[in-house]
Amino acid sequence: MRLNWRRPSSAEDRFEAWIGQRHQERVLAGEVTATGPCPDETFLRDLARKSKRISLSDPRVDHAANCPLCMNRLLMFRAQARSHRRQIMLATAVAACLVIAATSIVLTRSGIRRHSPEANLAVVPETVNLWNAGTLRGQQSNPLQSVSLPAARVSVTIILPRFSEPGRYLVAVTRDQAGGDVLAEGTAMSRKSGDREEVSVELDLRHATTGKYFLATTHERDQSSYYYPLQIR
Repeated sequence: MRLNWRRPSSAEDRFEAWIGQRHQERVLAGEVTATGPCPDETFLRDLARKSKRISLSDPRVDHAANCPLCMNRLLMFRAQARSHRRQIMLATAVAACLVIAATSIVLTRSGIRRHSPEANLAVVPETVNLWNAGTLRGQQSNPLQSVSLPAARVSVTIILPRFSEPGRYLVAVTRDQAGGDVLAEGTAMSRKSGDREEVSVELDLRHATTGKYFLATTHERDQSSYYYPLQIR
């Protein structure tokens, strides 16, 4: 999974990011004077996408970094580029889910089983109530109440946290808070239930061992995933 904001990895990175933010604020406030004419839109788009074709010694780069008009355009183009990447990532995740689902169907129909047919076919209904739950976004650390699911095929209905947006959600069970080692995942459109948003997916947790995991939810328009401590019993 792959839905994380970039974070500085050291004190030096954070300091440089702070300097860059302060410079951006000064430029947008008109406190910096730019030299030369504004470059065309094609150049600004390439600069926003960090194209390797552009040399940092190009005087147009210096102008764009100090011109409030160009800076506003750069920020807009970067936002568009991020939105495009999120759409590609979501489409890839959905395609991966479809491939996994198709493979599961083929294996089931061909009679490949590790347990008895009755145990394999049984789907356990579960409800996870996150209405009042806090969340972990990326590597942020907060104390959260753990949720629980059985090591089985589960049809889980998740009551999403208050103020959650409607739309399509990717739900996954992972071994870590960074979205690594995905055990099971599924996508579905949320539905309204009173003043709450709910999403229902089927997760195959039959091969999971008892222990601690994370339940992750990702909205189709959000780059980051939200993680909830999960106990598989």
